[in-house]
Amino acid sequence: MEETPALVLFGDVVNSSRDRIGATEWLRGLVDELDLAYEDRRLAQFDFTQGDEIQGLLEPDADPIEAVLRAALGPSARPVRWVAIRGPVDPGEGPATRRNGTAFIAARKAIEEARARHQRLVVVTGKPDVDALLADMTPVLADLLAALTARQREVTRLAVVEGLRQSGVAERLGIRRATVSVSFTRARVQSIEHLVSAIRTVYATGVTNEPRAGAGPDGPDR
Repeated sequence: MEETPALVLFGDVVNSSRDRIGATEWLRGLVDELDLAYEDRRLAQFDFTQGDEIQGLLEPDADPIEAVLRAALGPSARPVRWVAIRGPVDPGEGPATRRNGTAFIAARKAIEEARARHQRLVVVTGKPDVDALLADMTPVLADLLAALTARQREVTRLAVVEGLRQSGVAERLGIRRATVSVSFTRARVQSIEHLVSAIRTVYATGVTNEPRAGAGPDGPDR
Protein backbone atom coordinates (compact mmCIF):
# COMPACT_ATOMS: atom_id res chain seq x y z
CA MET A 1 0.00 0.00 0.00
CA GLU A 2 1.14 3.54 -0.74
CA GLU A 3 2.79 5.63 1.97
CA THR A 4 0.97 8.72 3.23
CA PRO A 5 2.37 12.01 4.65
CA ALA A 6 2.73 12.30 8.42
CA LEU A 7 4.85 13.84 11.17
CA VAL A 8 7.04 11.43 13.12
CA LEU A 9 8.27 12.40 16.59
CA PHE A 10 11.12 10.66 18.39
CA GLY A 11 12.10 11.73 21.90
CA ASP A 12 15.15 10.17 23.53
CA VAL A 13 15.55 10.60 27.31
CA VAL A 14 19.15 11.71 27.86
CA ASN A 15 21.18 9.54 30.28
CA SER A 16 18.13 7.44 31.10
CA SER A 17 20.35 4.52 32.14
CA ARG A 18 21.21 6.38 35.35
CA ASP A 19 17.61 6.00 36.51
CA ARG A 20 15.85 3.56 34.22
CA ILE A 21 12.87 2.99 36.51
CA GLY A 22 12.32 6.70 37.11
CA ALA A 23 12.64 7.48 33.40
CA THR A 24 10.09 4.80 32.53
CA GLU A 25 7.56 6.14 35.03
CA TRP A 26 8.07 9.68 33.77
CA LEU A 27 7.58 8.57 30.16
CA ARG A 28 4.30 6.88 31.05
CA GLY A 29 2.98 10.17 32.32
CA LEU A 30 4.29 12.04 29.28
CA VAL A 31 2.66 9.56 26.89
CA ASP A 32 -0.72 10.12 28.56
CA GLU A 33 -0.28 13.90 28.43
CA LEU A 34 0.72 13.97 24.76
CA ASP A 35 -2.06 11.59 23.74
CA LEU A 36 -4.51 14.05 25.31
CA ALA A 37 -2.80 17.19 23.96
CA TYR A 38 -2.73 15.84 20.39
CA GLU A 39 -6.01 13.96 20.63
CA ASP A 40 -7.41 15.38 17.38
CA ARG A 41 -4.08 15.28 15.49
CA ARG A 42 -2.84 11.79 16.31
CA LEU A 43 -2.50 9.12 13.63
CA ALA A 44 -1.40 6.64 16.30
CA GLN A 45 -1.08 6.60 20.06
CA PHE A 46 2.17 7.77 21.61
CA ASP A 47 4.27 4.97 23.04
CA PHE A 48 7.79 4.40 24.36
CA THR A 49 10.37 1.69 23.98
CA GLN A 50 12.40 -0.21 26.56
CA GLY A 51 15.29 2.03 25.57
CA ASP A 52 13.36 5.01 26.97
CA GLU A 53 12.51 6.56 23.61
CA ILE A 54 9.05 8.05 23.13
CA GLN A 55 7.53 7.95 19.65
CA GLY A 56 4.54 9.72 18.14
CA LEU A 57 2.79 9.75 14.77
CA LEU A 58 0.80 12.87 13.95
CA GLU A 59 -0.98 14.52 11.06
CA PRO A 60 1.59 16.13 8.71
CA ASP A 61 0.76 19.72 9.68
CA ALA A 62 0.64 19.11 13.46
CA ASP A 63 2.84 21.24 15.72
CA PRO A 64 5.93 19.32 16.98
CA ILE A 65 6.92 22.09 19.42
CA GLU A 66 3.92 21.38 21.65
CA ALA A 67 5.47 18.03 22.63
CA VAL A 68 8.86 19.62 23.25
CA LEU A 69 7.37 22.27 25.55
CA ARG A 70 5.21 19.85 27.52
CA ALA A 71 8.13 17.51 28.12
CA ALA A 72 10.59 20.26 29.07
CA LEU A 73 8.22 22.27 31.27
CA GLY A 74 6.40 19.52 33.13
CA PRO A 75 6.93 18.56 36.76
CA SER A 76 10.14 16.57 37.35
CA ALA A 77 11.11 17.21 33.72
CA ARG A 78 13.94 15.12 32.31
CA PRO A 79 16.22 16.15 29.45
CA VAL A 80 14.94 14.80 26.13
CA ARG A 81 16.55 14.83 22.70
CA TRP A 82 13.79 15.43 20.14
CA VAL A 83 13.63 14.76 16.42
CA ALA A 84 10.58 15.69 14.34
CA ILE A 85 10.52 14.47 10.73
CA ARG A 86 7.76 15.17 8.24
CA GLY A 87 7.58 12.52 5.53
CA PRO A 88 5.72 9.46 4.22
CA VAL A 89 4.77 6.52 6.45
CA ASP A 90 3.25 3.12 5.80
CA PRO A 91 -0.45 2.57 6.47
CA GLY A 92 -1.08 0.56 9.60
CA GLU A 93 -2.61 0.27 13.03
CA GLY A 94 -1.38 0.26 16.60
CA PRO A 95 0.85 2.68 18.54
CA ALA A 96 3.65 4.67 16.93
CA THR A 97 6.33 2.19 18.06
CA ARG A 98 4.73 -0.46 15.83
CA ARG A 99 4.55 1.68 12.71
CA ASN A 100 7.02 2.01 9.85
CA GLY A 101 7.82 3.87 6.67
CA THR A 102 10.28 6.27 5.09
CA ALA A 103 9.82 8.99 7.74
CA PHE A 104 10.48 6.52 10.56
CA ILE A 105 13.71 5.44 8.87
CA ALA A 106 14.70 9.09 8.45
CA ALA A 107 13.81 9.84 12.08
CA ARG A 108 15.95 6.94 13.32
CA LYS A 109 18.92 8.20 11.30
CA ALA A 110 18.33 11.78 12.47
CA ILE A 111 18.23 10.91 16.16
CA GLU A 112 21.43 8.90 15.87
CA GLU A 113 23.08 11.91 14.22
CA ALA A 114 21.65 14.20 16.90
CA ARG A 115 23.20 12.03 19.62
CA ALA A 116 26.59 12.19 17.90
CA ARG A 117 26.34 15.98 17.52
CA HIS A 118 24.91 16.54 21.02
CA GLN A 119 21.84 18.21 19.54
CA ARG A 120 18.66 18.41 21.63
CA LEU A 121 16.10 19.47 19.02
CA VAL A 122 15.98 18.73 15.29
CA VAL A 123 12.96 19.59 13.12
CA VAL A 124 12.85 18.61 9.45
CA THR A 125 10.11 19.51 6.97
CA GLY A 126 11.88 18.28 3.84
CA LYS A 127 12.17 21.82 2.44
CA PRO A 128 15.90 22.74 2.52
CA ASP A 129 15.62 26.50 2.99
CA VAL A 130 13.09 26.11 5.81
CA ASP A 131 15.11 23.36 7.46
CA ALA A 132 18.24 25.52 7.38
CA LEU A 133 16.38 28.25 9.30
CA LEU A 134 15.00 25.72 11.78
CA ALA A 135 18.50 24.32 12.31
CA ASP A 136 19.60 27.79 13.43
CA MET A 137 16.60 28.40 15.70
CA THR A 138 15.82 25.12 17.43
CA PRO A 139 19.13 24.76 19.35
CA VAL A 140 18.51 28.15 20.95
CA LEU A 141 15.09 27.04 22.20
CA ALA A 142 16.57 23.81 23.55
CA ASP A 143 19.24 25.78 25.45
CA LEU A 144 16.71 28.23 26.92
CA LEU A 145 14.48 25.39 28.15
CA ALA A 146 17.39 23.40 29.56
CA ALA A 147 18.57 26.37 31.64
CA LEU A 148 15.32 26.75 33.61
CA THR A 149 15.01 25.94 37.31
CA ALA A 150 12.05 23.94 38.64
CA ARG A 151 10.10 27.08 39.61
CA GLN A 152 10.98 28.78 36.32
CA ARG A 153 9.70 25.74 34.42
CA GLU A 154 6.41 25.97 36.30
CA VAL A 155 6.01 29.67 35.54
CA THR A 156 7.05 29.24 31.90
CA ARG A 157 4.64 26.36 31.39
CA LEU A 158 1.72 28.41 32.65
CA ALA A 159 2.68 31.28 30.34
CA VAL A 160 3.82 29.49 27.18
CA VAL A 161 1.78 26.26 27.20
CA GLU A 162 -1.37 27.44 28.99
CA GLY A 163 -1.23 31.02 27.71
CA LEU A 164 -1.66 32.79 31.07
CA ARG A 165 -0.58 36.37 31.63
CA GLN A 166 1.52 37.30 34.66
CA SER A 167 -1.59 38.09 36.70
CA GLY A 168 -3.06 34.69 35.83
CA VAL A 169 0.18 32.92 36.74
CA ALA A 170 0.27 34.74 40.09
CA GLU A 171 -3.32 33.76 40.81
CA ARG A 172 -2.76 30.12 39.84
CA LEU A 173 0.34 29.82 42.03
CA GLY A 174 -1.01 31.94 44.86
CA ILE A 175 1.95 34.32 44.85
CA ARG A 176 2.45 38.05 44.32
CA ARG A 177 2.52 39.37 40.76
CA ALA A 178 5.86 41.08 41.52
CA THR A 179 7.33 37.66 42.31
CA VAL A 180 6.03 36.31 39.01
CA SER A 181 7.50 39.30 37.18
CA VAL A 182 10.94 38.48 38.58
CA SER A 183 10.55 34.83 37.54
CA PHE A 184 9.48 35.89 34.02
CA THR A 185 12.60 37.99 33.69
CA ARG A 186 15.00 35.36 35.03
CA ALA A 187 13.42 32.59 32.96
CA ARG A 188 13.43 34.79 29.84
CA VAL A 189 9.80 33.86 29.29
CA GLN A 190 9.21 36.55 26.69
CA SER A 191 12.22 35.39 24.67
CA ILE A 192 10.96 31.81 24.81
CA GLU A 193 7.48 32.91 23.70
CA HIS A 194 8.87 34.88 20.76
CA LEU A 195 11.19 32.07 19.70
CA VAL A 196 8.45 29.44 19.91
CA SER A 197 6.20 31.64 17.78
CA ALA A 198 8.96 32.16 15.21
CA ILE A 199 9.78 28.44 15.00
CA ARG A 200 6.11 27.60 14.54
CA THR A 201 5.77 30.20 11.79
CA VAL A 202 8.86 28.98 9.93
CA TYR A 203 7.79 25.35 10.33
CA ALA A 204 4.36 26.15 8.90
CA THR A 205 5.96 27.49 5.71
CA GLY A 206 7.72 24.17 5.23
CA VAL A 207 4.73 21.88 5.67
CA THR A 208 2.81 23.35 2.76
CA ASN A 209 4.93 21.33 0.31
CA GLU A 210 5.07 17.59 -0.12
CA PRO A 211 7.83 16.03 2.04
CA ARG A 212 11.00 14.70 0.50
CA ALA A 213 11.49 10.98 1.14
CA GLY A 214 14.37 10.30 3.50
CA ALA A 215 15.04 13.98 4.19
CA GLY A 216 17.59 14.53 6.95
CA PRO A 217 18.50 17.45 9.18
CA ASP A 218 20.32 20.33 7.53
CA GLY A 219 22.61 22.84 9.15
CA PRO A 220 26.05 22.75 10.78
CA ASP A 221 27.17 20.54 13.61
CA ARG A 222 26.09 22.04 16.95
